Amino acid sequence: MKRPRPARLALLAVACLIPIVALAAWQLLPSARDSLPTVTVVRGNIENSVTALGTLQPRRYVDVGAQASGQIRKIHVEAGDQVKEGQLLVEIDPATQQAKLDASRYAIENLEAQLQEQKAQHELARQKYQRQQRLSAGNATREEDVQTAKAELSATQARVDMFKAQIRQAQASLRSDEAELGYTRIYAPMTGTVVAVDARVGQTLNAQQQTPLILRIAKLSPMTVWAEVSEADIGHVKPGMSAYFTTLSGGSRRWSSTVRQILPIPPKPLNETQGNGSPSSSAKSGTGRVVLYTVLLDVDNADNALMAEMTTQVFFVAGQARDTLTVPVAALQGTSGTESQIARVVAKNGAIEERKVRLGISDRLHVEVLEGLNEGDHLLIGPIDSNGG
Repeated sequence: MKRPRPARLALLAVACLIPIVALAAWQLLPSARDSLPTVTVVRGNIENSVTALGTLQPRRYVDVGAQASGQIRKIHVEAGDQVKEGQLLVEIDPATQQAKLDASRYAIENLEAQLQEQKAQHELARQKYQRQQRLSAGNATREEDVQTAKAELSATQARVDMFKAQIRQAQASLRSDEAELGYTRIYAPMTGTVVAVDARVGQTLNAQQQTPLILRIAKLSPMTVWAEVSEADIGHVKPGMSAYFTTLSGGSRRWSSTVRQILPIPPKPLNETQGNGSPSSSAKSGTGRVVLYTVLLDVDNADNALMAEMTTQVFFVAGQARDTLTVPVAALQGTSGTESQIARVVAKNGAIEERKVRLGISDRLHVEVLEGLNEGDHLLIGPIDSNGG
């Protein structure tokens, strides 16, 4: 048997390698689809929500003011202190109120002494009248003297009644003065945290003109988010709707809540009315002014991670879907917001097929696919390049 020559063996090896090299080259070359701008249908989470900015405030708080005038003698608390209902907070110098109360008591004592004197006069007038009646029965006195005694008896009785009324009036004034003296010691109207102290020891308060604000007590749980929603989005927000928010200090933490209330009237801008109460020209034109409505959400704050006046970004969730097919809105053709649109599916060889796609919720950038597409489909996005098709 003859052995093959080396030249023939080389030719045989080259012939065997040609199909392998061709297959590898075909796999390495880009497909016709790769030359087109496409996006892939993938699974993910999608959420339809309305966003707004808000501010945190305590749900329940009370401003503690002074009902008595005078100089602040002592403030027993500082901002951040926890207080119990009924705890002594502030003492005001009671000298003026105490003097007024003493004067009322002395006035009552004086009236009571005059009442006793008048009662004695009334008793004497009653005895005189009885004596005149006995004398009149025996025709031993004049009728005129009888009438005079009777009139004196009535007059003394009237003065007794007058002093009794004056004493009741003075007692009412005394109770008012006692209350004013009590107002010089201010107690906590509720249990909570002192969040602000606006007065200082030695400061003089004048409660006759207006109620001076001394401090504020608040319950820091629950807190309320005051969210400002634009008029374009307020129609999508409803009481009871699920919502969540984030804060700058909270990192990636989310606080969940629901809409408690939507205030029906937006806050009035400072330039809405002029001094005479008529709308200003800028308010009439309405240019450059965005109308915002206030939406309230309550949230538990047991760990005190939330503080008053914090800025929040609020998301009102109208709908959401988990692990669903999603595509960018830009990859669809048709009227935005409709349930059905057209998608252009690109095959590996570059062939383009138009499919009718049924859609679900959207977050304005991506939309949920309910029917018409499969995971991994490539969708044409943008116009077709003339060189590619």
